[in-house]
Amino acid sequence: MNTSAQLVRSPAAPASRPTLPRRQPPRRPGRTITPYGFLLVPLILMVTFTYVPVLAMFGYSVTSWDGLDPAKEFVGLDNYVEIARRPELMEVLTVSLYYVGASVVQIGLALYFAMVLSFNVRFRNLFKGILFFPYLINGVAIGMIFLFFFQPGGTLDTTLSALGLGSLSQQWLGDPEIINYSLAGTSVWRYLGLNFVLFLGAIQSIPAELYEAADIDGANRWQQFRHLVLPGIRPIVGLSFILAISGSLSVFEIPYIMTGGANGSETFVIQTVNLAFKFHKVGLASAMAVILLLIILLLTWIQRRALPDEKVRRKVGR
Repeated sequence: MNTSAQLVRSPAAPASRPTLPRRQPPRRPGRTITPYGFLLVPLILMVTFTYVPVLAMFGYSVTSWDGLDPAKEFVGLDNYVEIARRPELMEVLTVSLYYVGASVVQIGLALYFAMVLSFNVRFRNLFKGILFFPYLINGVAIGMIFLFFFQPGGTLDTTLSALGLGSLSQQWLGDPEIINYSLAGTSVWRYLGLNFVLFLGAIQSIPAELYEAADIDGANRWQQFRHLVLPGIRPIVGLSFILAISGSLSVFEIPYIMTGGANGSETFVIQTVNLAFKFHKVGLASAMAVILLLIILLLTWIQRRALPDEKVRRKVGR
C-alpha cells in the first residue's frame, strides 16, 4: 500500500564548542595600592604628631635640658630620682580626685538622659542638641564663660540672690575648699554631651524586638535598664570610664584658663607645663609626663582586667 508521507527533517544541531575559561582581567596595580594610599596620610600625621613626640619625651626625660641650650646633657635616671625624693611633685595628683568624682556624676547623668531620650519624648531632638552643644564649644571659650559665671557678683551669685538664696554666695574661685568643686562642675557641663552621644548611640543599637519582649514580660523601665540596656552597652560604659580616668589625671585647660592653678587648683599637667616653660626644666617635666603616661596605662590595664569585654570573658571561660 502506497502512502504519501511528508518527511520533515530537523536541522542538524550545531556541534557544541568547548567552553573556554574566561580570562580574568589583569589586576591593575592601582587597585591594591589605592587603599594604602588613603591610609598613608593619616599614618604619617599620627606618627609625626603622636609617636615621634612621645619618643622625644622619653629622650628628654633622661637629660637636664632647659629647653634653650642646644646641648642636652645626659643624666640617666636622675630626674626620676628627684621626683621620688620630692613628694610635693606628686601631691598635686590628689586634685585629680575631684575630677574623678565629677566624671562619675557626669557618666551617671549622661546615662540617665540617654535612657530617657532614647524613647519617644516630646522635643527630644531639641534636648539632644542642648546636651551635646557644650562639647562643641572651644575649651578656652568655656573657661572664659565660667570665669564670669563664678566671679563675685556674677551670674551664679545674681541667680542665687534672685531666688532668695543670696546667703549661699561664696568665693567660688577664691576659696581653696570650694574652688576644685567649681572647676570640676565646669568639666561636667562641658563633657556631658560626649558621653551622652556615646550612650545614646549604644542604646539605640539594641534591637527593638528585645524591648517588645521585655514589655510583654511586664518589665518596667528600671528592669529594662538593668537587665537589657546595661549589659548591651557595657563596652561603651567601660570606654567612658577609661576616658574619664585618663581625662581626670590629665586635666589642664579649664583650671589653667580660669585660675592658672592658684588657690590649690594646680593639676599635675599644669605643674608639668610650669616646670618646662616657666622654670626651664624640660628634662624634669618630661620625666613627670612619662610617669603620668605610665600611671594612665597602668590604670587602663587594671580596668580592662577588672571589666573585660564579653568576647574576652567567653574565650577565657572556654
